[in-house]
Amino acid sequence: MDTPVETELSIIIVNWNSVAYLKKCLDSVRKQSVGLTCEVVVVDSASFDGCDAMMAQNFPEFKFIQSRENLGFAKANNLGFRNSCGENVLFLNPDTEVIGPALKVLVKGLKELPDAGLVGCKLLNTDGSVQTSCIQSYPTILNQVLDSEFLRARSPKSSLWGMAALFSEDTKPLQVEAVIGACMLMKRSTFEQIGMFSEDYFMYGEDIDLCYKISKAGYRNYYIPSAAITHHGGKSSGKRRSVFPVVTMRESTWRFLRKFRGRCYAGAYRFSMGACAVMRLMVMAILIPFLMLARSRDSLVGAGRKWLAVLGWSLWLKLKLD
Repeated sequence: MDTPVETELSIIIVNWNSVAYLKKCLDSVRKQSVGLTCEVVVVDSASFDGCDAMMAQNFPEFKFIQSRENLGFAKANNLGFRNSCGENVLFLNPDTEVIGPALKVLVKGLKELPDAGLVGCKLLNTDGSVQTSCIQSYPTILNQVLDSEFLRARSPKSSLWGMAALFSEDTKPLQVEAVIGACMLMKRSTFEQIGMFSEDYFMYGEDIDLCYKISKAGYRNYYIPSAAITHHGGKSSGKRRSVFPVVTMRESTWRFLRKFRGRCYAGAYRFSMGACAVMRLMVMAILIPFLMLARSRDSLVGAGRKWLAVLGWSLWLKLKLD
């Protein structure tokens, strides 16, 4: 009797209204996984966008799981994991495309780093520029209050943001605090040891939570700059022209801080976000005539709706601003 071939890599992809991007993603996975013994598991989280038919026609060798309800990122990935068998597990977004030998480089890096709990790669925007959010620091009140494109652009290597490794000329794996969930590779045994994805988050924050649990378990998270994947970014949630992502991100950060830093710290974070919203809205109100010269009306309205939603969230209110 032949000995079964051990699956070296399981690739878990959760789809939600991203069928066009999913096809490109699976095409790239099939092309760039040659030489690896791997399986692909796709979970559709109740989007029913035709991905089942697309996969049956184009990728019959890949496993498809249809969820009848929208499980959210954590539960859907955990479902995919339970239906996989690989020694290593890669959690990959559907709006990504694998570039060259990225999968092999990541698997090799994970094997050669004895203290690695998780490895991530360089994420590129659609235009080929580096996506600076691909590695991050753990959230604190300070880095959340100061978080802005203006400050990030002027001090990109600050420890506040945790993305200094992106600007290093070193090509070897570099230790980082957190890797975002668009591309995360880890050993199956490690993922099971830390309790998989925490399901108390619906969307956003699960990846930071996972990285934090890994570091608490005594492992390290690494960024491998020699592996690159295109991440078109936000193509599922981006279809909502609403404040949903804005509020959900802050809710997830609050949950993370309450879980690992305590209720008082989380409460202080909520208050600080409300204070930031008030200051932003006041400045916008004062400078509206000047801002109208530099920004479009739609842009100003969008910013106002965003900070009104954050203010409402900080006060435990649910404002309907859509």
